[in-house]
Amino acid sequence: MTDAPNRPVRLGVQIAPQHASYEKIRETAAELEELGADILFNWDHFYPLSGEPDGLHFESWTMLAALAEQTSRVELGALVNCNSYRNANLQADMARTIDHISAKGTGTGRFIFGTGSGWFERDYDEYGYEFGTVGQRLDALAANLPIIEERWGKLNPPPTRHIPVLIGGGGEKKTLRIVAQHADIWHSFSDPETLQRKLGILAEHGEAVGRDVSQIEISTELRGRTPDEADALHALGTTLFTIGLSGPDYDLAPVRDWLSWRDSKNA
Repeated sequence: MTDAPNRPVRLGVQIAPQHASYEKIRETAAELEELGADILFNWDHFYPLSGEPDGLHFESWTMLAALAEQTSRVELGALVNCNSYRNANLQADMARTIDHISAKGTGTGRFIFGTGSGWFERDYDEYGYEFGTVGQRLDALAANLPIIEERWGKLNPPPTRHIPVLIGGGGEKKTLRIVAQHADIWHSFSDPETLQRKLGILAEHGEAVGRDVSQIEISTELRGRTPDEADALHALGTTLFTIGLSGPDYDLAPVRDWLSWRDSKNA
């Protein structure tokens, strides 16, 4: 990942859309932009992933459109969209529309198309989607990404920029091959040892599909990490770090700490 040291370190904050009112989510997004977060993420689920299973929860894409209108500087997206829940062409059109909404005043959008194959079975069962197998869901993601990219080339108006594609997941045979083919950003939960090994596998997939994987930004979750671990991940080429917050209160103290760490890396 030879180009990675030339990228600034960025901090993305995932506002989990659970256990909080929308007013609180809106307020938290505004505070995070004011603090200097680089990216605001939510997630694409229909029920809470922790705490009360039937607690307060909001839908991802409609929220992202609202946040695109509310904010002016931060990038935004889902960490990650579930490919299974929407037709591929519709996903492309929704992403293009949010890209334009977020371009107010600048002409350049701020939307990141974060996507993955899906995994939370309750979403599928409750909303009537076929869960299938892990392999089937990954095959569907691999089939849909070229459709999404092709649709972006047909839409009128087109996206304001190349919409960055973030792919989440760490599967070594299928997911990392999809990453090598399509991703601008690869997101995983890897520790330093695992990341080093998987970067080697990603490079092998890149050779197989004819792509220089140094073009791909490496993203890793900070949950449970120490600054020393983050330093080690950065040394391996990670430049996008994410931290998740859950309602009802969205404690911003860890964000402030990691923003200070980010700034020290970019000094």
